[in-house]
Amino acid sequence: MSDAPVLSLRGVQRTYVTGAGRDLVVLRGVDLDVRPGEIVGLIGPSGSGKSSLLHAAGLLEHPTAGQVSVAGVDCTKLNDNARSKLRLDTIGFVYQFHHLLAEFSALDNVALPQMIQGAKRPAARERAKGLLAQLGLADRIEHQPGQLSGGEQQRVAIARALANKPRLLLADEPTGNLDPATSGAVFQSLFDLARIQGIAALIATHNMQLASFMDRVFALQDGRLVEQGRT
Repeated sequence: MSDAPVLSLRGVQRTYVTGAGRDLVVLRGVDLDVRPGEIVGLIGPSGSGKSSLLHAAGLLEHPTAGQVSVAGVDCTKLNDNARSKLRLDTIGFVYQFHHLLAEFSALDNVALPQMIQGAKRPAARERAKGLLAQLGLADRIEHQPGQLSGGEQQRVAIARALANKPRLLLADEPTGNLDPATSGAVFQSLFDLARIQGIAALIATHNMQLASFMDRVFALQDGRLVEQGRT
């Protein structure tokens, strides 16, 4: 497996214009590399720019300045169609709220992204079954989201994010809506699967206990990344 970064950020800046017409600078030249199999934590208070950084890394927003490279591709000048294809083929997302499709079973929620990418339904459902089983949901695959607990819903969301075998996983407070015990179990599931599959992961969290298990942790302070645990 190559050690080249799956995600590489160089000088990434993000500025928003407020309703009063003033510039609000959120990111001030962020540099970061995340390599295959590496799990990197991103901490900081609400409003510090964690979501903005994840949106830039995930090609959901264009940074104001700087370079975002995913899987060795410089995304700076890609058009929207090329960005969308790279995102679909390479990146998985997990959010604080699961955003599952309420009318579909857990199995079909995980199979659907694969079918959108071109997989045949039987193969997509087979991979979905395997992922859900790895996450302890083998006996819940035909349940709809409303029939699942919060922790189970989030496990389905993790399986969906991993369904297309992404090289990069981005997670924004993936356990922030769960109680502490469930939060730990769900994070362990996410951590184990990412590690087993050699995925590069960038995970934003408020939970310092969970952050302590990651390979590296960065805090966003005044729009800049500061690595934790070093002087």
